[in-house]
Amino acid sequence: MPELAYINGRIMPIEDAVVSVEDRGYQFGDAVYEVIASYGGKMFCIKEHFVRLDRSMKELHFPEVQIDEIRKAAVDLFSKAKIERAAVYIQVSRGVSPRNHSFPADIPVQVVMTVRKIEGKNPPIRETGISAITVEDFRWGRCDIKTVQLLPNVLAKQKALDAGCYDAIFVSKDGIVREGSSSNLFILSEGMLITHPLTPDILSGITRSLVLDICREKEYPVQERFFDKSELYGAVEVFLTGTITEVLPVVKIDGRPVGNGKVGPAARMFQEGLLGRLKSE
Repeated sequence: MPELAYINGRIMPIEDAVVSVEDRGYQFGDAVYEVIASYGGKMFCIKEHFVRLDRSMKELHFPEVQIDEIRKAAVDLFSKAKIERAAVYIQVSRGVSPRNHSFPADIPVQVVMTVRKIEGKNPPIRETGISAITVEDFRWGRCDIKTVQLLPNVLAKQKALDAGCYDAIFVSKDGIVREGSSSNLFILSEGMLITHPLTPDILSGITRSLVLDICREKEYPVQERFFDKSELYGAVEVFLTGTITEVLPVVKIDGRPVGNGKVGPAARMFQEGLLGRLKSE
């Protein structure tokens, strides 16, 4: 079960993979990406991830790309790695050319992929929940595009770790709660599940969409609307959602307990619902 890399059609061990120093993803962050999780040897929500990847490239005005060819290459790489529980990372940059801010003409995009084993969240984390801090959102204005420009996310995550917490929650300058450093955010308040609406300020998460689908199936009350830190602090439950994160309960924020400070029934229900989707796909 080797961990493998792919660069523009070539497959190799990850330790042998290198890209040009003039790759625009490296020099400008001029690249987009997706991470697809596998369960039991099958990639989950592959269609949805490639729809989003295609959208990200179009939003950044990449040249025309055969998205189906990238998808086939990803599936082939995954099958060769033979890792049942894996993270399949796909990155597409605008290409390799001498450094210049303007778009290069007539160069192919550069496609890089890796397949790595997922160790998974320890059961104690899901049973006890995590702690988080809030940080000011200083990311660029198009968080809906899944680019590799993640330095604000990296700094926020490290700030949380330095504070002895698991993650950071972005809050806008005017007090609107956005999302986690690498995940979407839901709160349960007065019997209503609430999450930030889809705007350029957050990513349209695949797992977020699945949770909303589960709400519709179960007729669980849900709203996509803005909310502030006071509503976040007063929530009965809070949880993060993401491809690798799945549904992860938050039991303490900025040193304050969420609800009774324990993992609540809503987070458990949505995690179970997500696992049910995995089995049925």
